[in-house]
Amino acid sequence: MEITTIGLDLAKSVFQVHAFDADGKVIVRKALRRAQVLPFFRAAPPCLVGIEACGTSHHWARELRKLGHEVRLMPPAYVKPYVKRGKTDANDAEAICEAVTRPTMRFVAIKSEQQQAALALHRTRDLLVKQRTQLVNMIRGLLAEFGIEMARGLHHALDLAARVAEGSAPDVPELAARVITGLAGQIGDLQVRLTALEKELLAWHRSNELSQRLSTIPGVGLISATALAASVTDASRFRSGRQFAASLGLTPLQNSSGGKERMGRISRMGDRYLRRLLVVGMTSLVRRARAKPDSVDPRIATMLARKPARVVTVAAANRTARIAWSIMARGGVYRAPQGAAA
Repeated sequence: MEITTIGLDLAKSVFQVHAFDADGKVIVRKALRRAQVLPFFRAAPPCLVGIEACGTSHHWARELRKLGHEVRLMPPAYVKPYVKRGKTDANDAEAICEAVTRPTMRFVAIKSEQQQAALALHRTRDLLVKQRTQLVNMIRGLLAEFGIEMARGLHHALDLAARVAEGSAPDVPELAARVITGLAGQIGDLQVRLTALEKELLAWHRSNELSQRLSTIPGVGLISATALAASVTDASRFRSGRQFAASLGLTPLQNSSGGKERMGRISRMGDRYLRRLLVVGMTSLVRRARAKPDSVDPRIATMLARKPARVVTVAAANRTARIAWSIMARGGVYRAPQGAAA
């Protein structure tokens, strides 16, 4: 009897393998140390291998593909229903092995090393931006203890910290002034690192034709365009732009039964980083529509006249996701509708 399907449960050190033949009979059910994984698959005949999509899954998928196996990655949420009872590595591997054979299962495209490198830039930048925000909030909170109110914005925080360091804020004790100066210095270091990362992203953007075409969409800048180009390996896996928008959690969550359709808030499923970038970009577009309605798509101004700004922002993010899918799946660049600003 020959192995036809293998379920591989990934881990840091101990991996679990579950394999069966064409008749569904279990042939292998064992744990492997990390050093044993590649030799095991090298000795196994070419077969279908199922893996849950996670941090290291793309690396292992590329390695197993080199050995001649057909590798399919699946979202963990879609594998969970196949776990019979109890959370163990063996049960997880069995569920993966079962789920990968389902004809309606949805799979995750395997990313290349270049895409993962670009996403590493994004993840690092996102972390540094969060740390910068934490430091600014820390300075704001410390100054509030001494009755000093700081305006919102990074430059206000740095300017006020510089004045405290110079002694022009007499209500701040010397000890607290030294603490605030140290925090401001950390913000400056983060700014240098962020600038370097953004230069790397700009270089990657200029070398990637898809990212350049995505940046033609209004509200999609360098960060959003590079994130989309690096995250979406094969847009043709989605049947339509609506399905792509749904994969980002930008479509209403349905709770329909008995012939009655009930549409709720957006599902917020999928890649939260891409969803956040699109919503932030559309927030900027909505602000511009309020100040200069003639400079944006007239449909945004029309929606603002009858809907709350946040609803318009999310709707615009949904529409932008559909446009991005069309560009990624069909080629071309964004063309503004008639009557809209170029």
